[in-house]
Amino acid sequence: MNYSHKQRSISMENILASFQGTLKVEVLSAVVPLLMFLSMGLIGLVLAHPKYQLVPRATFTFLSKLVFVVFLPCLIFTYLGPTITLKNLLLWWFIPVNVVLSTAIGCVLGLLVALICRPPRDYFRFTIIMTAFGNTGNLPLAIVTSICQSDDNPFGSDCYNYGVSYVSFSQWVSVILVYTLVYHMMEPPLRDQSLLVEEEEEDDEDEIFEEIMSGPNYEDENHLSRPLLVEAEWPGIEDKETEHCKTPFIARLFTTRSSSARLSVSTIPDVIGSTEEEGTSNYSSKCLAEPRMVRKFRSVVGMTPIHYILQPPTIASLLAIIIGMVPTLKSIVYDDDAVLSFITDSLEILSEAMVPSAMLVLGGSLAQGPNESNLGVRTTVGIIIARLFILPLIGIGVIHLADEWNILIAGDQMFRLVLLLQYTMPSAILLGAIASLRGYAVKEASALLFWQHVVAVLSISFYIIVYFYILF
Repeated sequence: MNYSHKQRSISMENILASFQGTLKVEVLSAVVPLLMFLSMGLIGLVLAHPKYQLVPRATFTFLSKLVFVVFLPCLIFTYLGPTITLKNLLLWWFIPVNVVLSTAIGCVLGLLVALICRPPRDYFRFTIIMTAFGNTGNLPLAIVTSICQSDDNPFGSDCYNYGVSYVSFSQWVSVILVYTLVYHMMEPPLRDQSLLVEEEEEDDEDEIFEEIMSGPNYEDENHLSRPLLVEAEWPGIEDKETEHCKTPFIARLFTTRSSSARLSVSTIPDVIGSTEEEGTSNYSSKCLAEPRMVRKFRSVVGMTPIHYILQPPTIASLLAIIIGMVPTLKSIVYDDDAVLSFITDSLEILSEAMVPSAMLVLGGSLAQGPNESNLGVRTTVGIIIARLFILPLIGIGVIHLADEWNILIAGDQMFRLVLLLQYTMPSAILLGAIASLRGYAVKEASALLFWQHVVAVLSISFYIIVYFYILF
């Protein structure tokens, strides 16, 4: 009896030792890559720190443009094209769906944060957006690249190729959402009650329209010095501004205070190019005219900057998908002995600079420190907790449920890691660029992005360890 008891004790000790050894390997595999890309960000922080000023701000701005226009497109085109096929396209369908799903869940969390924390009225929509939309670009690419850097990574020899491909394949969905839904959700609030005029006072509407454009609330935000963090994922944002960017377009269309006091639609630019003069058309023309609500939605569609979607990273993704799905083109561009292999080799060399450059820019952005914010400490903390700690827990449940339903690729742990990372990242830096473009909550977006990225160092490290423990 003593012998059996001793045997069980030895067996239990072996199990515990094996468990501790496995856990130690998982922790090291998760933490070491994070330390690698965090060290690159730390170097950027030291170089751009105002106390030392080893590298001027203009250099980081130029580097961010190189990342956006050259390095990131090269990375996407080089690694997405060889791995994409029609079969893989059908297998990867859950990647864009998961982006939409994580955004929808984030919107619900953001609404709860707004209802619980009660931010200032002007920042209600801002609270929802900043909770909902995470970074699906540079940070996930940096994490995947760092994890796949070592030859003994737990994801195998194809870790880097497929990891970069999965992250790249998810970006086009985020870009579409940002330039449609986020663009309109981030429009400036309609503060001035004098904007709501009587329908027959059409002569005064042009003056009111100009009053919005030259109002003090928007003039101050328009002349803010844009922090580097705002331009980190969309450099040259000031070149994209139009006359309608900083006006509350949706509010002018749909807001009503009473049945007799509302804004006429005659000042809203018509997509087709003709404006309907009310009071001058006869009965028959009114019968043939399109409904007012249809015209309003058509105007919204016309004011949506769809052309912004075709940015260099998106174009690179589309080209990689098209070429990768056509075997003839794929053999010409991506094969080792292909005619155009020298071009892809050159692009691959350029793509290697993407991750270190992006991390240097991010570190340089954080070196400027947070701006002043009117959002409130309670709302800021609420967004950070919901985005960085609660949403990843929900993501674990969603991915586990999808795995139980056999939606995910069997045995592909990198596929699952990329899906989980979509729930883990801080708010997209691109939201700061949209805030700057629309002239809405620019200081608040910059401050919130700063604090999120600072806290994300801890939250991402924690959840990466959790993900490794779950996956392996």
